[in-house]
Amino acid sequence: MADVARAAGVSSQTVSRVSNGDSAVIEATRRRVLDAMKELGYRPNSAARALKRGDFRTLGVITTSLSSTGNVRTLEAIATNASRAGYAVTLIPLDAPTRDSVTGAFTRLDELAVDAVVLIMEVHLLDTGSLILPPHVKVVVVDSDASDRFPVVDTDQHEGARAAVRHLLDLEHHAVWHLAGPEESFAATRRADAWEAALREEGIEPPPLLRGDWSPESGYEAGLRLAREPECTAVFVANDQMALGVLRAMHDSGKRVPEDVSVVGFDDIPEAASFIPPLTTVHQDFAKVGELCVDVALRELRGENVADGTRLVPTRLVVRDSTAAYQPSPRRA
Repeated sequence: MADVARAAGVSSQTVSRVSNGDSAVIEATRRRVLDAMKELGYRPNSAARALKRGDFRTLGVITTSLSSTGNVRTLEAIATNASRAGYAVTLIPLDAPTRDSVTGAFTRLDELAVDAVVLIMEVHLLDTGSLILPPHVKVVVVDSDASDRFPVVDTDQHEGARAAVRHLLDLEHHAVWHLAGPEESFAATRRADAWEAALREEGIEPPPLLRGDWSPESGYEAGLRLAREPECTAVFVANDQMALGVLRAMHDSGKRVPEDVSVVGFDDIPEAASFIPPLTTVHQDFAKVGELCVDVALRELRGENVADGTRLVPTRLVVRDSTAAYQPSPRRA
């Protein structure tokens, strides 16, 4: 810095101001300093400045999986919005959702010097007991049951699932079957609870619940079982990838969609409109989830009073060709 100051004919303090983007430096002086930096090959040490300020311009993200559509798209949205705000993202995926693994991830992020942490905790902990997070860390939780202990951002899973079931009931189907996600998933639990509640509101006894693992393969296996149920005319599937498997199983079993069986998914992945037939599904706004996560984290860092509790991002039903009004068929009769 002293070498740059001598070459530019200014003080070291002026070089520091230029390095930090201080607008008080007049343009001619700023240009002279920048030219001297370039000539001498000087680069400000951002790590040293960060240590001095205690501001690292980095958000940490801990996630339990990089295989699910929701996690990947939420992570992408967080990274995009963080970058727009001038922040980098440090990612730590967990091998298993345990208290020790989450605690270890927080320790690593503390060592790597991040300003705040986004915890994408889509599943229950494998070990018993509640998760205790470091009290000095600014935390935003995604897709989890953190009650009122932390700021939480989530899609309105309940309303989205309810809209899917209501759509099928409005098409005069007598009942709606459900292929749920894994039992340990918070999202799967919320969607299954909403499915059951919507049926009981209409005085309909819910059919037996089926479960998959979010994959098309598990959807195919469940779809073969559903195709053998003569009373099954409508299926709400907990995600689009399992719904793809259900569509194939219905085709292989000689069932027509939507003439014999209507199918609704959840997520609205980009490929959903290209399924055969195009899939009716519940749209999740992952971009908004990521935007809210970053917004809440940065507000916490600015010292604003951020209330704990859940912020819900609305869903919307996207109606395509995989659903139709109930039609009694001679085969079913």
